[in-house]
This record gives sequence, structure tokens and C-alpha cells, in this order.
Amino acid sequence: MKTLKPNQKAKNLIATLVASTALIAGVAPMASAQEVIPITVGSSHPTTIPWVGMIPNVLIPAVDRILAEDGRYEIDWTEAYAGQLYGVNATLTSVQDGIADMGWVFSYLEPSRMPLAQISAYTPFTTSDPELILDVMNDLMFNVPEFKDEWDRHDLVLLGLTGSDTYDIYTNFPVNSIDDLRGRRISAPGVLGVWLNPVGAVPVDGTLASYYTDIQTGVSEGVVGLATGNLPARIYEVAPYITRVNLGVVFSGGIAMNRYTFEDLPEFVQEAFVQAGQEYTLAHGRDLAERYQSSIDAMVELGAEQRTPVTVIDLTAAERQRWIDNMPNLADQWVERNEERGEPAGELLSVYMNAMRERGFEPERAWDQ
Repeated sequence: MKTLKPNQKAKNLIATLVASTALIAGVAPMASAQEVIPITVGSSHPTTIPWVGMIPNVLIPAVDRILAEDGRYEIDWTEAYAGQLYGVNATLTSVQDGIADMGWVFSYLEPSRMPLAQISAYTPFTTSDPELILDVMNDLMFNVPEFKDEWDRHDLVLLGLTGSDTYDIYTNFPVNSIDDLRGRRISAPGVLGVWLNPVGAVPVDGTLASYYTDIQTGVSEGVVGLATGNLPARIYEVAPYITRVNLGVVFSGGIAMNRYTFEDLPEFVQEAFVQAGQEYTLAHGRDLAERYQSSIDAMVELGAEQRTPVTVIDLTAAERQRWIDNMPNLADQWVERNEERGEPAGELLSVYMNAMRERGFEPERAWDQ
């Protein structure tokens, strides 16, 4: 016979008395309360950056809605954005180590830990459609073991994916030809610096968090940047010349949860997070597609009265083709480096490019051919 501890006896006695009192009063006992689960979510970037803002505006409401429909569980959210818990160079390790239960992981700043996730960075000029690349990468990350394992081995459960609108060049000097970039110091995030090699620019490693200061202080003279990111970061104030090159969109990372946190959740709550993550990915892709031109227009309007007004220059088709033609075979470099590590990178490149074609899109540059 099991012996109850004294405090458990007291709890049982109180519960019995409450139930008896309710019955005497002709009132049924109250239904058991919801289980409240604390979750801390973080990001290195502020919510003014679109894909971060969609965490409180899309992902969290989706989780809350799904759980409310069931009624058994509720999340007690602690939200810490804009580097409150971790900086831009520690997005992966901070979620892996449980500093945040979940958060945005900036995968393309993790070339050594997540080399396969860099595939879109080594295949520029493939597509400018953010919804397409997120659909393709969503398929690869969840269904191709090699891509999925990169998250698993860092104790991360990927929920939703993040990408970019197409990359352009923002500078503090006019660019009418790719020759105008030769010898110029241009900031770029992580591996995207290799995109500058064909035009002779000098890549300076940086992120949205550092671009403004880097240009303002002369560390760099411009950025390989996104309209949706550069608008809220006000990069147009220090780099008022926007040269539309349409370098292409990339897969940049995702919202991930610490594996041990995820495994401790009830199965229904796990499913809610997975479903909300997919909703986040779809909404994020649509948002990127819609925001690109409106972000360019907003920068022109906001920068109209500044000392050097914002000017938009469309790089000619001939100059853009020169950039494409001068681009070394970056994809081969990615394949060679990863095959040395034992990964079937050549096959994975073909899977990636064919996934584009299967969706009715022929890449501008066929990196697998």
C-alpha cells in the first residue's frame, strides 16, 4: 500500500473538502485549469525587421489560437528581441544552449556549423522569388536527411523558415556600371561577400546591426542589402544610392526551438508549434514578395529631403549579365568543400536546382550544369 507524504495528505484533504462543499451547495466542481507552459523567445534583431516582427505578429498568435481551440494548454510567453538575450553572432548556440527556448537562428552566419544551409548563398542569380525559395527550402529542410541533420545535431527543432527579398547594392556613391564597384569596400553578411568578387569590390563582413555605423565611419562604402531590412535600419540615410541589381533571394535561417524544451512539451503543444511554424513560413514569403517595391518607394520618399536624396538606379541588363558571366562557379566550391566532409553535395545541389524546375521555374543561372 502506497504511503502518502504528509503534505500530499493535506492536499488530498483540501481537495475533498472543496469538492464536498461544492456538492452541498449544489454546484459542480470546477473543471481542471489549463496547464501553463513558460516559453522564452528571442532574437538578435529588433521587431522592426520584418521576419522578426512576424514572431510576435504571426507565429505567437498562431500558437495561441491553436492551443485556445483545444483549451488544455496555454503559453506564458517571455519575449526578448533586439539582442536582449543574444547577439547576431550567437543565434545558433544561444538556442542550442537554452539561453532562449526558441528564437531566430541566422544560419548563413554559421558556415562552419551549418555548411549545407549556405546553398542559396553559393547560387546567386537563381531566383528573385522569396515565396519560391522558401517553398523549396521548406521541402529540403524537413524531407532531405542531410539538410535536416544540420539542425538536429545542434539540438534544434526547426519550426519556420526565413528568407530574403532580392539583394541590391546600396552605396554612398553612384553606380552606373559594375566597374564603379572595383576597389570599393562593400559590407555583406557572411558568405555573401563572395558575390562581390566578380566586380572587384572588397567585401567587409557585417550585418544589419552594423551597416549604418560601418558606412557612417568609413569602414565600408555601401552594402549588399535588402529593401525590407535596409528601410527600418535607415541605411538609405548613409547610402542613398540604391542600385537595383537583383542578385537573387536567399534562405537565411529559421525560427527554431531547443530540442530538450520541445521534447518536454505535450504532444499536442508540439504539433501546435510545428503548425504555427508552417504558417509563419507562408506568411513571411508573401510579406517579402509584397514589401520589396513598397520598401524602395518608402526609402525614396523618406530620403527626398536629406542632404543627398535617395536615388534609384537600375543596373542595365548588359551590366547585370557581365556580373553573372564573371561570377566564378561558386556552387562548385560549395560542392567540393562539402564533399570533402563526406556530404553528397553534388546530389544535393541537383536536388535544389531541380526543385526549382519542378515548380515551373528555370533558374537564371543553372549552377548544376
